[in-house]
This record gives sequence, structure tokens and C-alpha cells, in this order.
Amino acid sequence: MTLTNLDLTILVCYVLGLLLIAYAVSREKAGHSKDTNDYFLAGNSLPWWAIGASLIAANISAEQIIGMSGSGYAIGLAIASYEWMGAITLIIVGKYFLPIFLKRKIYTMPQFLQQRFDNRVRTTMALFWLAVYVFVNLTAVLWLGALAINTVTGVSLTNSMLLLAGLSVAYSLYGGLKAVAFTDIIQVVLLVGGGLFLSYMSLQALGDGNGIWSGFSRLMSEAPDKFDMILTPDNPHYISLPGISVLIGGMWVMNLSYWGFNQYIIQRTLAAKDLAEAQKGIAFAAFLKLLMPVIVVLPGIAATLLLPALDKPDQAYPQLMSMMPSGIKGLIFAALVAAILSSLASMTNSIATIFTMDIYSQLKPAKSQKHYVFVGRAVSLLALAVALMTAKPLLGEFDQAYQYIQEFTGFFTPGIVVLFMLGMFWRRTTPLAALLAAIGSAVLSLLFKLFWPELPFMDRVGLVFISCLLLAIAVSLYQNQGEQPNAVQLDDIQFSTRSSFNLSAAIVSLILVAFYAAWW
Repeated sequence: MTLTNLDLTILVCYVLGLLLIAYAVSREKAGHSKDTNDYFLAGNSLPWWAIGASLIAANISAEQIIGMSGSGYAIGLAIASYEWMGAITLIIVGKYFLPIFLKRKIYTMPQFLQQRFDNRVRTTMALFWLAVYVFVNLTAVLWLGALAINTVTGVSLTNSMLLLAGLSVAYSLYGGLKAVAFTDIIQVVLLVGGGLFLSYMSLQALGDGNGIWSGFSRLMSEAPDKFDMILTPDNPHYISLPGISVLIGGMWVMNLSYWGFNQYIIQRTLAAKDLAEAQKGIAFAAFLKLLMPVIVVLPGIAATLLLPALDKPDQAYPQLMSMMPSGIKGLIFAALVAAILSSLASMTNSIATIFTMDIYSQLKPAKSQKHYVFVGRAVSLLALAVALMTAKPLLGEFDQAYQYIQEFTGFFTPGIVVLFMLGMFWRRTTPLAALLAAIGSAVLSLLFKLFWPELPFMDRVGLVFISCLLLAIAVSLYQNQGEQPNAVQLDDIQFSTRSSFNLSAAIVSLILVAFYAAWW
């Protein structure tokens, strides 16, 4: 199946518009060259609407659209918990985490760990994040994006990955985070518009000309098991989403780690004009997050009736795209490409930030700002090259790549959440305790995986989190060093929020209660 001339015209217009806007926002005033603050934090100039849009654009990529649609096809609406619980997690991050991070004026998450603990913790976590971003996140975006392009256009997987990498470099390498964040406005408009179009057309097809509500009613009546938000133990997918544990267990750990301590997500808020602007951006992103299941999960559920015999669940979204009429298909395809490019640009920029500011600048502390920016650009290119070479060997055999990503990152996220939460909110946490929590997370997760394989990974995440928490507390108490000299002084942090943020938090919470009440 190929794109028509109209589809290709829409795609070309999108790419040209993206490049023009990236160039426009990346230009510097005469006599000024980019320094590290400009390149990695957009000169602390991002407004709330750019922050909120960029948070979602960075989050919703091929691994989300294709992967979660595939999980919607295989599992159903229960996979939407990642999205809906992410909305309330964003509110928590904006209320309690951002005030601390912005007060510290940091570039990266490892930098905070050095300020709070020591360089051992900083370097260990910097190396860990670099490995995960390159070999898990970046490879997943490239592979799933290439799968979509291959399905829609017939272009080979290798050439599709090369195309995506080249376009990402073309618009983001020079401008850095500022180019990424401001072009994400286009990406989000396309994401939401194209995704809603696909959901609309899928329900129209199910409704046989009687409208989308007829299609949705048919979907609920003929596939009622796909609308169970809380899975029972007899469900074949219970091991992925273990019932009530999703609401009170390990998913909280996964979400707090992703939205609160993940460099390529939180970097946008670190680039805000001020705390109030960052919190407005967070609230905006939370509302957008509520929409995501309609865009990425509902099409996968619809595909269970429209395309009942797919070889792999991850084929659901690309195959639905191929059924769309000319023009609409081009718009949806452009939206998918937008999602992929945004995430690629965000990840490569964050990889460059962590390597340059947490590794290279420690080894070469006396270099110029221009030199560090050059290193950041070089690292972005190198990361993409490594991901291109490793994507197929790492991900080619997985039916549901999104679940693979969650499973792998679940080995490490419990320790990450422990060391950040204790580092921010318990003054007695020692550097050794933080380091042991991080290392213990991987060790304990592996032991649980080997000796208790039937334990759902979400429950494993929760148990490992509790174990690492107790370990860190015990080590800190055993060392008996009292309040640490670099402890966060919470009395100096402004946690009170504006009425608009509080109202947004209340509305998001009520909507979530309504969703879970409707499809428990």
C-alpha cells in the first residue's frame, strides 16, 4: 500500500514547515553564539504552552502510538492506566518536585544527585540513563517508527530508520532544546488532530454509516472484555496489568520515575521562565494526557473487530492507517512521523545534555561553552548511529514492544524513585544508601524475575521499591550521620500553588474518578 500524491503533499508540507520553524527559533542575535544554557535549556525561556505541548510530544512517540495501540488490541482499555495515571502523576510532579528542582537551578537529574549526595551517585546514574536512552528508548522509537513507515509505504525498515534519523538531525541538531520545544507545538497539533481522525474513522467504519456512537456501542457490546480497566487473575494479560495493583502498586513507581525523574521529560520544565510557568505547563500536559487513550488505545481496540487476524498486535495502528482515505491517511501519517521525530529529537538532546554536563564536563572542566555545545551535537549524532545499528537485533522479535520497554525499565525504576524521594524529603539519607538503593533495584529485580517468574512485573516493581526503600533507610540509620550537609531544606521551598493550578488538579482528579467508575 502506498501514499497518494495528496498524502505525500501533506507530508512534505509538514516536513518543510517543521524545518522552517526550527530554523527560525534557532537563530541567534548577531554577535551571540549558543552556550550550554541556550542549547540544553533553551535559555530558560520556555512559556507554559510550549512546555505542556513539548512534554506530550516527547512522551507520545512510536512506542506509545504503535505500542499502546498494539496493547489495546491485545489487552484492551486496561493499558490506558499508564496514560490516565500519568495525568495525576504530572500534577504531583508540578506540586512537589518542580519547586525543588528549579530552586537548585540544575541542568540534569544526575546533577541534582551530585548536589544532594556525591559524584559517585551522579556518575552511576548518568551512565545508567545514557545506556537506557540509547539501547531501549531510542531504539524503540526508531524500530516502531520504521515499522509504521514500512507498513504504510513499503519502504524498507533500514531505509525508514535512516529517514527518521536524518529528519530528526535536520531540525534539532543545530537549535537544541529550543528548536525541539517550539516545533513540538506543530507536533502536538498533528498528534491530537491525526489521532482523533483515526479514532473517528475507525468508529465510523464499525458503525456502518450510523455514526461514531453506533460504532462505539458495537465495540462495547461485541468486545466487552476489552473495556475492563481492572483485570482479574484469570485474564491472560493479568501478569502485565495485575488488577488493583495497577492503582495502588508498582504503576505509581513507574509513573513517578518517568514523569518526575526522567531527563528527557523533565528537561522541558527545567527550561521554564519560572516555577509558575512550569506548573502551568504541567497542568496543560495533564489535560492533554487525559485525551491520549482516545488517540492511542481506542484505535487498537477497534482493530480487534476491523482487523481480527493480525500476526502481531503492533501491526494494528499501521494497518488501520492503510484503510483510511487519501488525504486523511496523509494527515495521520504526518502525525505519526511528527510523534517519532519529536521523541527522537528529545531523546538525543537529553543524551547530549547528560553526557556533556555530567560526564564530559567533569573530565574536561576548563573547556569553552562553544566546545561543550559542539560535544553535545556530536554525541547526538553518535547516539542515533548506535541506535540505528542495534534497533533490529534488540526489538525485532517482540510482539508488544511497549510491554518490553516497561518490563526492562521496571528493573531500575524502583531504586531511582527511592533515591530521589528520600534525597528530596528525608534529610538523613546518605550517599551510600542512595547508591545501594540504585544497585539493589537491579539485583533484586533480577532475583525476583529468576526465582518468582510468575509474579506480575508491576507487583515486582512495587515489592522491589519497598525493599529498596527499607534498605536505604536501614543503611542511613546504621551510618548514623544525622542530617546530611547537602540535604534539601524544605523550609526554603515554595510548595504553595496558584488557584488555577489547584483548580486544574481538582478537574483532572474528578475526570479520572469518572473514567474508572465507568469502566472498572
